[in-house]
Amino acid sequence: MTACCCLFSLAGKSLAQENKLLQSQLETTYGTWRNAMIKKDPRAWSQTTATHRQLHIKNRILSEKRAFPSAVFEVPASPPAIDNLKALRVTQNGATATAVYFGKVDFGVGGQPTDNLLLLHFLNERGRWKYDTADYINLGALPEIRKKLQAGDYSYVQHEDFKASGKTPEMPIAVKGAQYIAKVYVFCPGREVKVKVNRISDHRFQDTKQAEVIIGGAKAGRNDLQFATKLLEGAKGTEPLSIRVYLMSTVPGVKPVKIYEYQVADKGEVKAYGSGTFVIDNKVHNQLLGR
Repeated sequence: MTACCCLFSLAGKSLAQENKLLQSQLETTYGTWRNAMIKKDPRAWSQTTATHRQLHIKNRILSEKRAFPSAVFEVPASPPAIDNLKALRVTQNGATATAVYFGKVDFGVGGQPTDNLLLLHFLNERGRWKYDTADYINLGALPEIRKKLQAGDYSYVQHEDFKASGKTPEMPIAVKGAQYIAKVYVFCPGREVKVKVNRISDHRFQDTKQAEVIIGGAKAGRNDLQFATKLLEGAKGTEPLSIRVYLMSTVPGVKPVKIYEYQVADKGEVKAYGSGTFVIDNKVHNQLLGR
């Protein structure tokens, strides 16, 4: 996100004044959702979480062979309270809404929180706002923006990226579980990479080194994979690329098995599109069992 110029001064004025009623409704929803997470209350969680998000989370948990809904509450950090944060902007676009906050966002993981931005996203379902997801923006690399916000100049959050999108997410395909836990790993400096596995699990990576759980997992026999790559602005086009699929063992001490790889060295030619397969046979099955 980049700072943008405004046609009017926003210094000293909270943008949340745009819609106080909406702000109150969203904060009530978030507060109830947050309490449900802290108290590990599945009923309250399902009542306050957007339907598509519930299914996304359930799919991921089942794909990791964990128990649903108890695993919903096995998170590395607590949802931050917003009572001590300053509401900067609240927008609605159709059935979507976004609230922007600034201050010491505390995830309860220790250390001294610093002033950063927190975006909360919501969906309206049958007249009720449901919590969807959040974006946390660490301003450590943007010290001048942090100083402006601390001084009461909120022009930075007038950028389009801080507004409600107006796009209602598609409902994902429900999965019943995974025969084998699998992860797709991508190393793609200077590129965007999209990967689809078994026509169910969609993944998008940008200029990163990251692994994601394959929704639905992998299955015995043949598995299919498609990918697409695109250069990002400023990239040289000579950067290396790696796309891999790993199978994860449920046996303690057994290492993951690399079952698929598309790799291009530095200065090599990267395909714009590609596809491949990987097969899980008895030999691979026994490897995962540590035999």
